[in-house]
Amino acid sequence: MTIDLSLDIEARAGAAWMLGSFVVVFLATRVIVRMIRAGKGPFRNQAVGGVHLHHLVHGIFLMLLAGVGEFTYQPDPPWLYVLAAAFGAGAALTLDEFALWLHLSDVYWEREGRISVDAVLVVGALMALLVVGANPFDSSTADGVEALVATIVINGLIAVIALFKGRPLLGLLGLLVPLVALFGAVRLARPTSPWARWRYPEGSKKAARSRRRFPERERRRWDAMVEAIAGRPNEDETPAAETPATPATRTTPTTPEPDVAPREQEGAR
Repeated sequence: MTIDLSLDIEARAGAAWMLGSFVVVFLATRVIVRMIRAGKGPFRNQAVGGVHLHHLVHGIFLMLLAGVGEFTYQPDPPWLYVLAAAFGAGAALTLDEFALWLHLSDVYWEREGRISVDAVLVVGALMALLVVGANPFDSSTADGVEALVATIVINGLIAVIALFKGRPLLGLLGLLVPLVALFGAVRLARPTSPWARWRYPEGSKKAARSRRRFPERERRRWDAMVEAIAGRPNEDETPAAETPATPATRTTPTTPEPDVAPREQEGAR
């Protein structure tokens, strides 16, 4: 990785617009979904034909439009900055639901959903490095294009394994710094990760080791920072322990509870 700390505003203006848009849209999105969750403000979940419309859909379309515009027209400023801002906004909307496309499940407000904020923070840091001139893959290397492509592919596969093991920081940082993801790929997977569900059968030694290594209610400083941005997951809002019910001496008639509409993702919880 090479880092050029010399100030070249014009050369890095596109990256700066992308980073600024990424940060602003992510923070605005989190504010809106937390307001929806709390039942405040004018915002509501979107649905098309009764199907909940996740905001990553908007993000994917924004990134596609920005990519097509850049590769097709290769515009000069200011349109270059418009495309960079559109790509950053789309990336923020998509990565804010990173847990959804990693777990293939609606876990936005669950404990597993906090990986989305991990992904956003790490990718935001990578974008900031681009603004200051970091180049994780030096294209001027004497090893040739083949070695460069092989390095990117192998490092990418290792990073994916680290992500599936529930190591988002190591996996995403490993995309920038080679061998960092390898540390997460060879270590024990978290019990809630896709890798643990696939490779650690219930009752196996690895499943038991994983639960001991990563207690369910363990909280770290990083978790506190993530929750300050994303809000507490659903399971943390329930009482830690409930008082066991005492046997009733007589029975009383109960009235059926009214039907409750199923909760949607995002802010409905």
